[in-house]
Amino acid sequence: MGISFNSANLLNGNGIDVNSVVSQIQAAQSGQMTVWKGDLTTLQTQATAINSISTDLSNLQSAMQTLADPFGALTALAATSSESAIVTATTLSGATAANYSVVVSALASAGTVYTDAVTNANTSILSSGQTTGDLNLQIGGNGGTAVDIPITKGSNDTLNTLAASIDTLSTKNKWGITASVLNDASGSRLAIYSTATGSAGELSINTNSQTIMTFEKPVGGTDAQVSVNGIPYLSTTNTMSGAIANVTLNLVSADPATPVEISVAPDTSAITTAINNFVASYNTVIGDINTQFTVNAATNTEGPLGSDTYLRQLQSSLEADMSYATTDSTSVSSGLTNLGSLGIVMNDDGTLTVNQTAVDTATDYSPSFPDVLASNPSGVLNFFQNSNLTGFANNFTNDLKNLTYPVTGVLNADLAENQSEQSELTTEIDNFQTQLAAQTIQLDQEFDQVNANLEGYPFLLQEITEMLGSMSSTGSTATPTTSTNTTPTSGNGVSSTSSTSSSS
Repeated sequence: MGISFNSANLLNGNGIDVNSVVSQIQAAQSGQMTVWKGDLTTLQTQATAINSISTDLSNLQSAMQTLADPFGALTALAATSSESAIVTATTLSGATAANYSVVVSALASAGTVYTDAVTNANTSILSSGQTTGDLNLQIGGNGGTAVDIPITKGSNDTLNTLAASIDTLSTKNKWGITASVLNDASGSRLAIYSTATGSAGELSINTNSQTIMTFEKPVGGTDAQVSVNGIPYLSTTNTMSGAIANVTLNLVSADPATPVEISVAPDTSAITTAINNFVASYNTVIGDINTQFTVNAATNTEGPLGSDTYLRQLQSSLEADMSYATTDSTSVSSGLTNLGSLGIVMNDDGTLTVNQTAVDTATDYSPSFPDVLASNPSGVLNFFQNSNLTGFANNFTNDLKNLTYPVTGVLNADLAENQSEQSELTTEIDNFQTQLAAQTIQLDQEFDQVNANLEGYPFLLQEITEMLGSMSSTGSTATPTTSTNTTPTSGNGVSSTSSTSSSS
């Protein structure tokens, strides 16, 4: 790049614009800097895309590990009830698939005792002339806890104050009872309840003749009565564990005349969710890859990773995994050897779809996944994982482990190479900027001197003219050109038209 000066202006004492000259010289050398910065931006954009796909690949790995887990969703069992208004059930780890007939004859109940009505809950319940009395309460039947509740005039000798006193003493002594006052048209009654159900909550009461309270016969405090496949069971609560191994029965109501079928079978809801999560995670990764390889019609360019060989390698590996067919004898005999046989089909763009209804045309047939799962849940399990560790999930999980390995995983290797290139470019840019800074100082010094010389030219010319004039016999004196430049580094000697050029 040439830098031009107007020769007519150079000798008038105004000098040159040093800053402009130095900037033009360095601009000619900064083209490579622009290229490097553009390359660095491209690498940063590519790194962002790699990290995004890497995150989605990790999510796919997690979804696949769920399908490969021998204690995960594919092996989960759920219990269903034919009469959920009578009894429901939940499974625990270790439950086995089976059907059970359950009859609920009685629910576990909490014990209750209550008094006949008195006129006013705020008047004394002590007999006339008495200042003290007692309540003797038995909690938990004959072998339970006997408690004595003293009644003192002016302290707790009304129904309201006695109920509050019982609650305070129960909390303090952990008796497991509560008390309240019931009010209706007949008057007020004291009621005492056990907080435990079954025989542990059975209550009985005795009062001495020093009070006017009369208690009705205690109610409740009985165990739940259940039979499972004809075998009777008692339970102090309405949540039973033990009647069916690793299954909890939740008793809702008693109906001795209605047997309820409890079925423990594969949890199709959990299995379906796990399959859908896998497909959604896989499709996210494939969608990421497709975006990079799709040509933008407006710009006729692919995505930032369109030419990335690592991404092509990942795409090929995933496509190979989806075409995997197990040779396990059990899977072969069931006909469930590949994803398509389960109703999980590959689309033209490489994504997957879980058929909800069967596809049956003259040229194509693909079952629905819900139908396959309902008819052969063990076959679905064996396709994804088996004792030989050759199932689809076993194979794919191993491949994903290699693809996401911190050092040699395909995207991690891609990112490492990208970061290495970024580091090299950053070093080149830093070094070049340091070089330009040093050159700026040097050029400023050189052109400051040139500018000083040009600004001093009129004075030199005056001296020469005066010298020549003194030697002239005529004695004439020439008038020199006077410089008007007052700022050495901001002269106006640079011009786009010149007869003199300096090239950087």
